[in-house]
Amino acid sequence: MDYELSDGDAGATLPTAIKILIAGGFGVGKTTLVGAVSETQPLRTEEVLSERGIGVDDLSGVESKSTTTVAMDFGRISFGDDLVLYLFGTPGQDRFWFVWDELALGALGAVVLADTRRLADCFPSVDYFERHQLPFIVAVNCFDGARQYSLEEVKLALNLDPDVPVMLCDARNRESSKEVLIALLQHVMKGRGIGRKREPVGS
Repeated sequence: MDYELSDGDAGATLPTAIKILIAGGFGVGKTTLVGAVSETQPLRTEEVLSERGIGVDDLSGVESKSTTTVAMDFGRISFGDDLVLYLFGTPGQDRFWFVWDELALGALGAVVLADTRRLADCFPSVDYFERHQLPFIVAVNCFDGARQYSLEEVKLALNLDPDVPVMLCDARNRESSKEVLIALLQHVMKGRGIGRKREPVGS
């Protein structure tokens, strides 16, 4: 059956759809963040850790983890009536990185989740986005009992460019996760010069 716009819908506009990647190491909280912030039931491709991962997957610091994302997590969140973010959580293990290029197609930017207990696990994500010149921010997921570091210490440890924002978050908390997404959008807009005052011609 065909759908026709009514007179009242004639001036309606579709919301802008933006694709965002949620990346980081194994067990850092990507699935948790997508699930916490998504306004729809998130799509998850988690599988129970099996014997195939023995000697391959590094569980140090996340020994209690029993599942892993093998393709992606997917969720959606709207900001007002004119903006929808589609969130794609990437797999964190080396053996599933072959899907990254597909997931990155058309993405506006990325969030790299960090765990201070396993900070080195961020390097592959940071390197990937730097190589592909995809804007990203780093969000330090505050795990209970984990040692606290200053944001400057995290920035130095990851050897980030000065303009890459670093912030704290709780991936379990919806409002905290929303703040991370807003920070990424602001970073992308700043990089593209959106919102800056134009200098007068000839100044």
